[in-house]
Amino acid sequence: MKQKVTRSVLACLMALVISRPGTAQMSSPRMIEAPGPAGPLSGTALGPSNTDAPVVLIVPGSGPTDRDGNNPLGVRASPYRLIAEGLAARGIRSVRIDKRGMFGSDRAIPDANAITIEDYAADIQTWATTIRKTMGVPCVWVLGHSEGGLSALVAAQQPGGICGLLLVSATGRRLGDVLREQIAANPANAPIRQQAEAIITQLEAGQRVEAGNIHTALRPLFRPEVQGFLISTFALDPAKLIAAYAGPVLILQGLRDIQVGRVDAERLHHARPDTDLVLLADANHVLKAVPSDDRAANIAAYQDPARPLAGGVIEALAAFVQAPRKLR
Repeated sequence: MKQKVTRSVLACLMALVISRPGTAQMSSPRMIEAPGPAGPLSGTALGPSNTDAPVVLIVPGSGPTDRDGNNPLGVRASPYRLIAEGLAARGIRSVRIDKRGMFGSDRAIPDANAITIEDYAADIQTWATTIRKTMGVPCVWVLGHSEGGLSALVAAQQPGGICGLLLVSATGRRLGDVLREQIAANPANAPIRQQAEAIITQLEAGQRVEAGNIHTALRPLFRPEVQGFLISTFALDPAKLIAAYAGPVLILQGLRDIQVGRVDAERLHHARPDTDLVLLADANHVLKAVPSDDRAANIAAYQDPARPLAGGVIEALAAFVQAPRKLR
């Protein structure tokens, strides 16, 4: 069923969720592991002790982003931890994870750069199997944030054990096109923009770029160690992936997002018109409320774990997961 949820509808959903009688008995956060290629994958489980409660697997976005949604490059907003806590308050369990080779999952592979998007998708499948066995659910909801949305879409091409997808701030275009737009949006990139676009084009063709031919300002983004991952990612079209998946999908996009835009959410929705589309006027990429188009204020919100999630985020996620439907 096609459903475009507006902020006014979300306010009604919030009232319905909050007015639900009874209080779930909460369990403390606990460590949980799944088997990785060379060592364990690690995550944190949170939620009510009720074994009938659904479980949401929270898949991180790009780069060195940890299970809370933070990274050492200056992001300290803790959006995944806040999502987990918000879902727990509404009777939904969650498992938020560290990607293979990083943080608590650092022993899973020797080199965190030696991966492809298909590897991350395989880990989602592994996590789904582990969660089903240890937490007693028939299937797992997969929440993919940003690049994690692409990993979720790839994993869902083998949908066994997946209840449905929650695509949050997820790209609907090929990553190369998104990256071109992000580079062009910053005037400071003007001197390196032409070379950046040429590198993207070469990687899209499946060809690596010699390190000596990369401008020093672009090396952190296109260094040789990550080019294999970029080649695998640039080859994927999220719109085609979502069209090939038949399960329930929520697409949630903040309209203050300076990394992924409304065009991405709408492209995904157009490819699967029966998906639920939620557009939140004030939410940025890390799901914090930003009341204006002030770029500096937007970026400052990335560093503020005390700032709550934008209104409507938890309400939309919880309402979608708890909606009556027949699941595989």
